[in-house]
Amino acid sequence: MHEHNHDCECGCGCGCGHEHDEEQMMVTLCLDDGTELECIALSIFPVDDLRYIALLPTVEPGQEEGDIYLYRFHELENGELDLQNIESDEEYERVADAFDELLNEEEFDEMFDEEDE
Repeated sequence: MHEHNHDCECGCGCGCGHEHDEEQMMVTLCLDDGTELECIALSIFPVDDLRYIALLPTVEPGQEEGDIYLYRFHELENGELDLQNIESDEEYERVADAFDELLNEEEFDEMFDEEDE
């Protein structure tokens, strides 16, 4: 079970068109060994008519940054996220490429924002 901790007043799980830039959606992953991992939702994005989420574990002082986790998901009626593992290598490659492209677009946009200042 994956817990969805989100203080957004729209209650939609993001991707709704409301402004969420100033807040960070937090997701608690329950790992196979029973440990919980707090993560920041970096992005929610579509690939092939499905929705995916990129999660970055929060880093404690003195720890190295972790890997980014990619999951297929949908939001349940109660607001919790149902995260699903990406099972095939082909699907993972499509999702990873889409996320990389998203990051490249954001970095490109940030370059122009800095020039405008």
